[in-house]
Amino acid sequence: MKSTLWKAFRVAMVVTVASSAIPALAGVPFNNLQGVGGAAFNPLAYPAGQNQDPNSDSVISNPQFGGWYVHLGQAEVDWTAIGAAATLLNRVEVSYGYELIAPSGENIQKSNIGTKLLLVPENFGDRKFVPAVSVGAVWKTASNVAEGSDDSGVDFYGVATKLITELPRPVLLSGGLLSSREQVTGVFGFNDERKLTGFLNVDVLPLPNLALGYEFKQGSQFDEFKNANYWNLHLAWFVNENLTLIGAYVNAGDKDSTSRVGLGDGVVVSAQYAF
Repeated sequence: MKSTLWKAFRVAMVVTVASSAIPALAGVPFNNLQGVGGAAFNPLAYPAGQNQDPNSDSVISNPQFGGWYVHLGQAEVDWTAIGAAATLLNRVEVSYGYELIAPSGENIQKSNIGTKLLLVPENFGDRKFVPAVSVGAVWKTASNVAEGSDDSGVDFYGVATKLITELPRPVLLSGGLLSSREQVTGVFGFNDERKLTGFLNVDVLPLPNLALGYEFKQGSQFDEFKNANYWNLHLAWFVNENLTLIGAYVNAGDKDSTSRVGLGDGVVVSAQYAF
């Protein structure tokens, strides 16, 4: 049985391309900037390895890989990330992400080790209104962090994700809560305080091989360090059953703000490959 997302790509829209049938296409989750199965900033409830037949008796899913390049021109920041993920027993995702951030020529290296547990599969019990629900954690460490900040920390999150196919066009909705000590995702180190924030994703599939979406991540507000909110507008092209290409406009907060730490806006490109 194909995954629900694959079904949506194949049958939710009647689009004729050169009078031929629509092929199977790649889909979410991608490896996000921290390597976790998700979008760009945020995790999704779906574990990695969705390309694999869910009836397979394999203990571990096929792996998936993602690469990102972010250019924040206002802050003169170049941000490169690569990640990989796979899922054990269709339930437990394990991931790794490496990031290289170059603000004004100074290199910061960041590593992320993540795990995610799928608590409730999507449409559980043949109930179409049930979202996928997962919880996860990401251990992060960074070099050259801000003075007085920790160089490592752990994020905890809970997220629910649902693909709605009953609308004129398929819509993917996802949202959750993040408990974190991160300062600019950990690039500027980790705070002594821990805060709870929210995140969401909305994507519409106007064509079976295209997704248009919006992503939002609320910034943690510590006593002495206040993160800006992040958001992006993105376009994902599902090239074939393995490859996805993504382009986005990202806003990482007002660079000149005196109340929140922002990195300005910029452009994002990504290539994702799932075996």
